[in-house]
Amino acid sequence: MTAVPLGIPRRLVEVSLDGRPVRVPEGATLLDACRAAGKDVPTLCQGDTLRPKNACRVCVVEVEGSRTLVPACSRRAEPGMEVRTDGERVRHSRRLVLELLASSVDLSTTPGAAGWIEEYGARPDRFGPDAARVTEEPRVDNELYVRDYAKCILCYKCVDACGEQWQNTFAISVCGRGFDARIAVEHDAPLPESACVYCGNCVEVCPTGALAFRSEFDMRAAGTWDETAQTVTTTVCAYCGVGCNLTLHVQDNEIVKVTSPHDNPVTHGNLCIKGRFGYQHVQNRD
Repeated sequence: MTAVPLGIPRRLVEVSLDGRPVRVPEGATLLDACRAAGKDVPTLCQGDTLRPKNACRVCVVEVEGSRTLVPACSRRAEPGMEVRTDGERVRHSRRLVLELLASSVDLSTTPGAAGWIEEYGARPDRFGPDAARVTEEPRVDNELYVRDYAKCILCYKCVDACGEQWQNTFAISVCGRGFDARIAVEHDAPLPESACVYCGNCVEVCPTGALAFRSEFDMRAAGTWDETAQTVTTTVCAYCGVGCNLTLHVQDNEIVKVTSPHDNPVTHGNLCIKGRFGYQHVQNRD
């Protein structure tokens, strides 16, 4: 018989979600409670391997007694809380946030965005053609991944993953202010001239496709990218003895990108350059 470590037990707290009691472990967020109750609360900036940033505000909910709507991704559940997740006030706020985002950035490769826009009746076009939008071409300055600022919502997840929360490389940060704010490396230089170590952990956490594998970018441009035709297999990286898990995304018998399971106790979704990008030798036909 194998003993399974259960971790430190936590006290359960009970909250009311739309009139229904839900019990979650102490320290859980309202978003955790919503997901435990099977409620589909949209979110973009929330990451399961990063601390909440409260940047996108798509996940706001209404808490009894609170003057303002609160972000479900960071607000901790407290005993006796009464939460409304789908009232008119909440829907109006989410609709406006989606309209502002979709009018200023390209959400075409953001998972779930099209469905949310339809669900909440968002009309991004009502802001007119002069809404602030980044119009520069994608930056293709290396063979591993592409930076497309037209899809960036400034959620800061890539900055956190590159910085003190995971990689500690600090190659990227936010430069500029207001409409000119953007994610950039030092002096806004080409990626090969920066401190980037090409771990790709920023690509892993990007919610919109603003950072994308070069292979995916090229296949989308050619019209051959088809996630429905891809198989996903998790294996162990063979480059060293750490034991990182790799998730291989395969299309037409070719590896098209590599990710890592976020619940893996070794990597938590993070990899090095070899694990994430060093797969070409597997399919070398020469």
